[in-house]
Amino acid sequence: MDFPVQNKKLRRRPGSILGLLIALAASTALSGLPENNANQARPPNVVIILTDDQGYADVGKFGAKGFATPNLDRMASRGLMLRDFYVSQAVCSASRASLLTGCYAERVGIQGALTSWSTVGLNPDEETIAEMLKKKGYATGMVGKWHLGHYREFLPRQRGFDEYFGLPYSNDMWPMGYDGQPPAKGIRRSYPPLPIIEGDEKVGEVRTLEDQNTLTTLYTQRAVEFIEKNKNRSFFLYVAHSMPHVPLGVSEKFRGKSEQGRYGDVIMEIDWSVGEILQALERAGVDGNTLVIFTSDNGPWLNFGKHAGSAGPLREGKGTMWEGGARVPCIMRWPGRIPEGTESRSIAATIDLLPTIAAITGAPLPKNPIDGVNILPLLEGQKGAEPRGQYYFYYGGELKAVRMGKWKLHFPNSYVSYAGVEPGKNGFPGPYATGKSGLELYDLDSDIGETSNVADKYPEIVVRLQGLGNEARAELGDKLTGTKGRGVRPPGRAGGQGKGPVKNLAAGKKITLENRYSGQYAGRGDVTLIDGERGTLDHADGTWLGFETADLVALVDLGESLPVRQITAGFLEAQSAWIFLPSSVEIAISRDGKEFEVIQRVQTDTNSADAAPHVKDFPAVVSSSTPVRYIRVTARNIGTCPVWHQGAGGKAWLFADEIVVE
Repeated sequence: MDFPVQNKKLRRRPGSILGLLIALAASTALSGLPENNANQARPPNVVIILTDDQGYADVGKFGAKGFATPNLDRMASRGLMLRDFYVSQAVCSASRASLLTGCYAERVGIQGALTSWSTVGLNPDEETIAEMLKKKGYATGMVGKWHLGHYREFLPRQRGFDEYFGLPYSNDMWPMGYDGQPPAKGIRRSYPPLPIIEGDEKVGEVRTLEDQNTLTTLYTQRAVEFIEKNKNRSFFLYVAHSMPHVPLGVSEKFRGKSEQGRYGDVIMEIDWSVGEILQALERAGVDGNTLVIFTSDNGPWLNFGKHAGSAGPLREGKGTMWEGGARVPCIMRWPGRIPEGTESRSIAATIDLLPTIAAITGAPLPKNPIDGVNILPLLEGQKGAEPRGQYYFYYGGELKAVRMGKWKLHFPNSYVSYAGVEPGKNGFPGPYATGKSGLELYDLDSDIGETSNVADKYPEIVVRLQGLGNEARAELGDKLTGTKGRGVRPPGRAGGQGKGPVKNLAAGKKITLENRYSGQYAGRGDVTLIDGERGTLDHADGTWLGFETADLVALVDLGESLPVRQITAGFLEAQSAWIFLPSSVEIAISRDGKEFEVIQRVQTDTNSADAAPHVKDFPAVVSSSTPVRYIRVTARNIGTCPVWHQGAGGKAWLFADEIVVE
């Protein structure tokens, strides 16, 4: 199987983005005449260009309609198109973690899309492509969207990049609606201003839709500047565009230029950006010694209608592990090494970039196990090359599917779907549907759209792929089956956010729960509530019990009557994850377990938007003359997300941790 592989500046006063753009335009005029490609003996340069939510069919040669991508098409004609190229998860942060580490997102503990309130990031123990190439003396730079933790210890400069300029997370994580106006309700009101980071410092803000319009140009100028500055040494440049993620931003150069509309305009500007970067490599005389990789972080966000891209013949889009979510366009160009005008239908993925780059540069692989494989044989067009035998499709810790050769097996699961619902208009999202998959087998050679389940016709193939699924679960886990993977590593947690012990008279005693918690957030079972360890602000850290719509009713038996001074029940609120404080908390005590005295009853305000995650304790003081053996804690789940929340009407979560008895 394919895993695991083991080791064989300038500061400006914060201002608007337009001010930064004006200042940058004056500083990036390139000088000097083109140089000959005289540095072929140096290890090759590597440029990765990553877009955000660009669909499989959003490049000319992949089937784009309504707009042209001449630079990407030319890049493909002079290089390699990978038509079966995948991301590890069809969502922002998880996808990016995999690209930079060569690991499935499950292995490195990064799930979903981190927010401005997330207290986790890519663990410092995980080695990125940049850190790997620094060992070989490379200059390393990043421009654009990071999205792997916004605390200082997680930012690119601490992850191997000499330079960084861009946004720490997605461009829609700001206190504005999709129309650029402050929202009247909802969680977006609680977002902080969207910062522009240079190095480790905030140097500006994206305040308006007009600011969004400048991002692609701004990133491109920074990328060109980096190439010119480092043309006399080997370099790694990672350009992660914020576009075409909504809200769509495009400069006047391309506004109104495409038949498709605003989304097409945005892709045309990204194509222009690719052309500018390729021209900069030529001017610098390093074009022939540079591997350029273009791809997207996941498929299109289809419920945004005409403000979203297209997956073409593929099923579904972003947020799903059907082909439309996980399969993305990929083009690679390396003059003299990659044969011109070639295509590959072999399985390959972003997790394969790190080991491939290690192979071509001579850099040592990370010390931790990785999941990627060296796909250099595909790049060089070696006949019959199939470096990757299978691929695993995870989303949110759930093993959704597995592919081997042309066969893809989906396991029974539920997923967000775009089928049968009307997409949004004018930049606003439409609703989602819920899809359900059984045990379904697809022949991707003849059925790229995953429309005909042939599991009954090929039972032996189903059995083989089920076996691969079991191997994946043993290594990387699977929430669908309750399997914990032996190879899963934790994410990084912001300073001071580690798990902490607490003295608790109830530790090791008996606890009984009236309602079951979710298997996804089961901590260490019932005893999680009295194990003497407090949870962090990360709801997935293994120290919380999560209840979906259900109430918490816990009965603690201390074994004997004891003098108790105080009882405290702790709960997490993380509204961005649909986790809310209980609507009420009641703490009662008893000597015999039959008659209870209520010593605390509190109603909470559940109508306030407060997106920053926090823990709230509910203490109850016990009279010094009252011996206590039994303690009952009742916390009422609000049931559904409030009307002001982005998930209004959806299922609300209650997260409980320690019932501390002192």
